[in-house]
Amino acid sequence: MNSVSPSGVQYMVGGGAHEPSSQSRHHNGHGPVPDGIREEPDEVDRLKAKFMSAWNNVKYGWTVKSKTTFNKTSPLFLLGQSYLFNSEDEVERFRQVFVSCVWLTYRREFPQLEGSSLTSDCGWGCMLRSGQMLLAQGLLQHLLPPDWRWSDCHSLSDVDFEVLKPRSPSRPAGMSLPSFSSSWTSPVSQRDPSSGSNEGHRRTLEQCPAVSHDPQVEALHRKVVSLFGDHPSAPFGVHQLVQLGKESGKRAGDWYGPSVVAHMLRKAVAKSAEFQNLAVYVAQDCTVYKGDVMHLCESPLTQELPESSGTGWKSVIILVPVRLGGESLNPSYIECVKNILKLKCCIGIIGGKPKHSLFFIGFQDEQLLYLDPHYCQPVVDVTQGNFSLESFHCNSPRKMNFSRMDPSCTIGFYAQTKTDFESLCYAVSEALSSSKEKYPIFTFVEGRGQNYGLEGQSSGSTDGPANIFSCHRTSRNNKRGSADEFVLL
Repeated sequence: MNSVSPSGVQYMVGGGAHEPSSQSRHHNGHGPVPDGIREEPDEVDRLKAKFMSAWNNVKYGWTVKSKTTFNKTSPLFLLGQSYLFNSEDEVERFRQVFVSCVWLTYRREFPQLEGSSLTSDCGWGCMLRSGQMLLAQGLLQHLLPPDWRWSDCHSLSDVDFEVLKPRSPSRPAGMSLPSFSSSWTSPVSQRDPSSGSNEGHRRTLEQCPAVSHDPQVEALHRKVVSLFGDHPSAPFGVHQLVQLGKESGKRAGDWYGPSVVAHMLRKAVAKSAEFQNLAVYVAQDCTVYKGDVMHLCESPLTQELPESSGTGWKSVIILVPVRLGGESLNPSYIECVKNILKLKCCIGIIGGKPKHSLFFIGFQDEQLLYLDPHYCQPVVDVTQGNFSLESFHCNSPRKMNFSRMDPSCTIGFYAQTKTDFESLCYAVSEALSSSKEKYPIFTFVEGRGQNYGLEGQSSGSTDGPANIFSCHRTSRNNKRGSADEFVLL
């Protein structure tokens, strides 16, 4: 079996800093290798790669038992939906949505990356994996029905639900209550397929009409996962992203920042022949230019068709690289981030802790809910029609305090129709207005970027510098502000 059951996966604790080491950079040389020229690794490089691969497999392969505690009295927001864990039905609803998210992690033993000796992305590819998860969430919303849930999604594991109260010297942080039914709390690894121990799990699924059993829909689900396979032909796999990263001066083994990954995802979707009806727009200078989005999404071949036909507009994923403070997160932006994560049009945030990328998909109280790519799994051959989906879905939700969030991140949104895009602009603008800072995280403006002196467009064939500009401006007259650049992760 090629996959590892996510029921046994416990996220790595500590050791998360992924500063590219000299070992991981041994193949870089003193400059980029021109396209078409393959740098052949020597025997020493191969041995180093094998050693680093073995070390990373140990470092990111260990499992540590720990539990995530959820407050039963506070709402949790996940991908625009609210959940209050005061009943089994509500926990079951959350379980189906969380486990249905595509989870992409480190992999080992995949085909060698071109121009290097690397056969694993352990220790350096976490931002690529987070970007993949953001794009995968957008594709699920683009291709699958809104109420789709994975029919084989597993039970939650290593979670507690408590009535949490404020800390005080004389009172503990939480008061445990009896657990709900074990039909959703028992780990998958504890269920014996040959016995009736998973009968309760099957009954739970049968009682939930939202779970999809449509073979065509499930085929689309499998198709989405296969697009991120770890082989050179996968359009959104690590091999393809590393190739696209060369245009920004990045190579396999380098650290990738959230704005660089945003542009790599845009290029990957534009290059793919399978998504002619989907576009990716990357904001510039913390500004979404509505005219550029309209120009990108209006198909020249179908502009004359009525909007009701649904063929004159490309669906769009909007990626907004931002910085929410200086060396650490500015607390004034926390409420704004919460309001953004409450929106149904938000497909997540790629960021994390400093030099430790995570994919944020929701929050509860003062803690972010995330999917973590820092677990090394064997490669899965997604070219096989019946490949296992088990290792591409996680059933162990994790949380992290907002105060630990790195200020560099990229926020993702999805709009299927022109009307959806207009609604998105209004809803996001309202969410941004909640910031206590003088200036919002980013803005929407009319017109196109070229009208404000921007030389290139995020949808064009050429890119400017891979970094982006600071959102802290001295003026917001819908023009480009300070040219102070910030350092990416």
